[in-house]
Amino acid sequence: MHGAFADAGSWSGVIAELQNQGIPVLAPPNPLRGLASDAAYIASVAAQIDGPVVLVGHSYGGALITVAGTTENVVGLVYVAAYVPEQGESLGELQGRFPLAPLGANLKQWTYPVEGGEPAVEVTIEAAAFPEIFAADVPAPVTKVLAVAQRPLAAAAFTEQAAAAAWRTKPSWALVAGADEAINPDVQRFGAERAGAKVVELAGASHAVAVSQPKAVADLIHDAVRATTED
Repeated sequence: MHGAFADAGSWSGVIAELQNQGIPVLAPPNPLRGLASDAAYIASVAAQIDGPVVLVGHSYGGALITVAGTTENVVGLVYVAAYVPEQGESLGELQGRFPLAPLGANLKQWTYPVEGGEPAVEVTIEAAAFPEIFAADVPAPVTKVLAVAQRPLAAAAFTEQAAAAAWRTKPSWALVAGADEAINPDVQRFGAERAGAKVVELAGASHAVAVSQPKAVADLIHDAVRATTED
């Protein structure tokens, strides 16, 4: 599942690789409105799938699969350049353990209406900074499109605490993007190691590793599927 500043289309290359390997895929939209509500949505999607599910989350999507992964038919978790929070921990707290990546200084604030309340704040990456921060290893013509097609994340998502940590009871895998300028790679490493995940690191990969290196991402997902669903 996609994270902030992207949509399910960012998984197109990975999806094609998995489909070519005969692995069924569903890439639901991530509402990006808050950790609890987004995770509840993803959990509901997973629960309606007939059979075992391996949840895959990129970036903020990693926090969602951490919570939604407690759904009974979820058998594995795959984190891709992602946050891996502990129960009771917010993304802000997890990030605060390490130096901040350049992303934080290049966010643009917007507002959106909330029924019965004051407008809420959401954020995107400044378009001029998007290529370097989000997708430095993606061709420039592609990043120009991605920069103006961002899906904003509700700012409150950074302060919500994870209600559960499914990695405590479900096996997990993690891909660390070694040249990530959106989430400090040390944040990714720390969360993955704490979760006991099987870790693959791509030294020159940007945050948009699913776009730039879809086969590597698909191979890790394939490993997780094979380990959790095949006899």
